[in-house]
Amino acid sequence: MNRKLETVDSAFQILDPKICEKWDDEINAFNDSSFFHSTAWSKVLSDSYCYTPCYFISYDNGKMSSIVPMMDIKSVLSGHRGVSLPFTDYCNPLVSESIEFHEIFDRIVKYAKNNDWRFVELRGGDQYLPDAIPSSIFLGHYIKLSCQENETYKLLKNTFKRNIKKAVTSGVNVNFFSTLEAVKEFYRLNCITRKRHGLPPQSYRFFKKIYEYIIAKQQGIVVLASYNNNYIAGAVFLHFGNTAIYKFGASDMKYQNLRANNLVMWEAIKWYSNKKYKNIFLGRTELENQGLRQFKLGMGAQEYPIKYYRYNIKTGSFTKEPEKISLFQAKVFAKMPVFMLKIIGTLYYRHAG
Repeated sequence: MNRKLETVDSAFQILDPKICEKWDDEINAFNDSSFFHSTAWSKVLSDSYCYTPCYFISYDNGKMSSIVPMMDIKSVLSGHRGVSLPFTDYCNPLVSESIEFHEIFDRIVKYAKNNDWRFVELRGGDQYLPDAIPSSIFLGHYIKLSCQENETYKLLKNTFKRNIKKAVTSGVNVNFFSTLEAVKEFYRLNCITRKRHGLPPQSYRFFKKIYEYIIAKQQGIVVLASYNNNYIAGAVFLHFGNTAIYKFGASDMKYQNLRANNLVMWEAIKWYSNKKYKNIFLGRTELENQGLRQFKLGMGAQEYPIKYYRYNIKTGSFTKEPEKISLFQAKVFAKMPVFMLKIIGTLYYRHAG
């Protein structure tokens, strides 16, 4: 919806970013801004899952002084709530020094009460909520890039370097794409990977919207590794400003011994280094997923905590988030055929948010 949702006063509004022609320029002025604050990501989420964007904005002398992106999620299964932002690794509130965060958060809570939200969820913002109980804690990783390829290569752990060499000598090839066909091929690998992890895959519509609003607009890239004319691993990267984001990774375990994932990541690191990007954010990692954590640390990544927060409107307090998929459910999903998991994913993620 290309409209202003609400005007509280001259200094505070609730907007859909699509109505702002220079939205991306506005958010780029904040140090903590990322691709997830962009118009493109808002379009992907709202068009894929029928969420309503309601971005809470404050102004100081006519300029944006704070931005808290939010999606209004209406679900008969999981409740009516605001999430900043669903299916997003992290999304720190953007707050300038001219405003106190509690001022805008109080207004968000007031809006939530008036619109019958059960919860307000934030994915990030621990610097503004030092005393709040996080609903979930993850690990974040990022790589500082150097324009000198050999300097970036030095950051890699020896095991990671050996795996790159293994992939190259085995005949694995890596290429970069910005086509819908490449997105479809990655989606095939993604479905295989999600089944292996005991999770339903996201809907194909979600990935098609990523292509339409991001990859086709040169704001993202698909990286695919092939062996004997078969695609065996891949990744989807998004980029904004001087930072790239490793958003999705997938692979066929039948070819695990070729270490294609390592080569995919190294080629992407080189690609972004050559294009003068400064950082690659490697997404969130569950605390218990030590395999993925070591994979990211193998790239010389720096590690830090990512905290999510869930504010219960009825109790007026921050609470823990219940587990969305149990170990039992994961075991059941892992045994299901992919076509059934696709159906479940299409129905489930609309409500999971």
